[in-house]
Amino acid sequence: MGGQSLRIVIVGGVAGGASAATRARRMNEGAQIIMLEKDRHVSFANCGLPYYLGGEITDREKLLVAKPELFEKRFNIDVRTRQEVTAIDRARKIITVLDHREGESYELGYDKLILAPGASPIVPPIGGVDSANVFTLRNVEDVDRIKSYLDVTKPKRAVVIGAGFIGLEMVEQLHGLGIETRLVELVEQVLPPLDSEMAHILEAELEAKGVDLHLGDGIKEIRTVDGLADSVVLNSGTVLGTDLVIMGVGVRPNVKLAVDAGLSLGETGGVLTNEYGQTEDKAIYAVGDVAEYEYGPTGKMMRVPLAGPANRSGRAAGEHAATGKSDPATAVYGTAIARVFGLAAGMTGMSRKLAERLGRDAKSVTVLANQHVGYYPGAKQMVLKLIYEPVTGKVLGAQAVGADGIDKRMDVIATAMRFGAKVYDLTGLDLAYAPPYGAAKDPVHMAAFAACNELDGHVKVLDCGADLSGLQALDVRSAGEVAKMAFPDVTDPVHIPVDDLRGRLDELDASRPTVVTCASGLRSYVACRVLMQNGFKDVFNLSGGVVMRKHALASKELTLGEA
Repeated sequence: MGGQSLRIVIVGGVAGGASAATRARRMNEGAQIIMLEKDRHVSFANCGLPYYLGGEITDREKLLVAKPELFEKRFNIDVRTRQEVTAIDRARKIITVLDHREGESYELGYDKLILAPGASPIVPPIGGVDSANVFTLRNVEDVDRIKSYLDVTKPKRAVVIGAGFIGLEMVEQLHGLGIETRLVELVEQVLPPLDSEMAHILEAELEAKGVDLHLGDGIKEIRTVDGLADSVVLNSGTVLGTDLVIMGVGVRPNVKLAVDAGLSLGETGGVLTNEYGQTEDKAIYAVGDVAEYEYGPTGKMMRVPLAGPANRSGRAAGEHAATGKSDPATAVYGTAIARVFGLAAGMTGMSRKLAERLGRDAKSVTVLANQHVGYYPGAKQMVLKLIYEPVTGKVLGAQAVGADGIDKRMDVIATAMRFGAKVYDLTGLDLAYAPPYGAAKDPVHMAAFAACNELDGHVKVLDCGADLSGLQALDVRSAGEVAKMAFPDVTDPVHIPVDDLRGRLDELDASRPTVVTCASGLRSYVACRVLMQNGFKDVFNLSGGVVMRKHALASKELTLGEA
């Protein structure tokens, strides 16, 4: 740059871009840092937008985490809003910028260029999608439009398209405003990253709140009256009358700028980067939703469009651009959590179905346990599923659904995975315990114990949705429990309470393969050990018991064979 100071230009001013800009400044006081944002706002709280619409966040200004004035005064960063970068000339190290305020373009040189343009909502190309009451939710301008519509028209009915994070959050908030809400999802479950039986717990919660679910059904068209969406027509032919439509189908990375500049994309459609966020052009970095990261469970590059990875990758790229060095980026595990009315659903690493889709050999166990000791008031049950490698026991992922304590367990397991933990390592974690907060045997421990029992040959495990035909079925719950809920999809199970089992072994055929269940899988494990030490050779514990089997069968995903 002809003797001038290092010029770092950042395209995009939200999570990744803002983090890159401030880290670059802290590492290099002498650099010239310019941050360009095509919209009106920088560094806003994307994840907080639904909660502002629902009234949980009452002050709109709280959504604006850092305004341009803060960047300029505290960090000496030149922030330019409504400036859209339209082209990159890599040979000349110059970008073309369209100033939306003036309607004119100009050129701007760079020494280092950091691409953080994020992603855009996917809007299906169907009739009526451009109606004035059909919205996406991605930025502050979107939230302002939706808020104005809600305040002025006070809609009675809404249809939310897409049951991912944004869709579920919007369903909850619209319901809280007293709006009759329908949820449509093309996949046959909500929150598609979850395994289906875990997602079914959330579906039951949604239905209990009066949310009308339409799963496994896509949107065909939006019918309009006087320019406004009046109804949504599904592929099945179902017609949903509505006053408001929220599109939460998903997001698509804004890669056009990079592609037009000749930069390579990875297998999952994000810009390909190295461990420092650099593209194949070492003067250009890519961070946030537009980029691919190393995915911890596989070691391969993939897109993980979440706020945490965006902020961390921006920080690393900003330092490297400003100084020429930084610690390499760490792998991403896709750790996430969502609230659905009275429940939370968390996940980290691989689901069982993702492992199967990638051809990765995996096993899993599911436990039901309280978030703290049962004798302390307020104990609430959670379901925790642990996915791991056969033979080695390396932890591949985890999922949990429950009313309380989900974030803690996912964070613990995500941290352990970061350091290559095996299920044996989880059994020895020294976790905080006091009656209001946990248990001496935490749910994380219990899941790890169950996995170790399977790996060490102390019990064989069947998935809660397994095909049990041909097996001798033993239900070791009490008579009262059996009366309230039968053993799902099993003909003529033998009922022997676990405490009576030793005296009634002659009621069973020791030569037949036997599956044992209880409510959760704990008492049935005890029963399995009794059988295995009394001449029964082929004994299986049903993971998650009848509670999770009910969810697995209801989710319409029958998994055949051994877990």
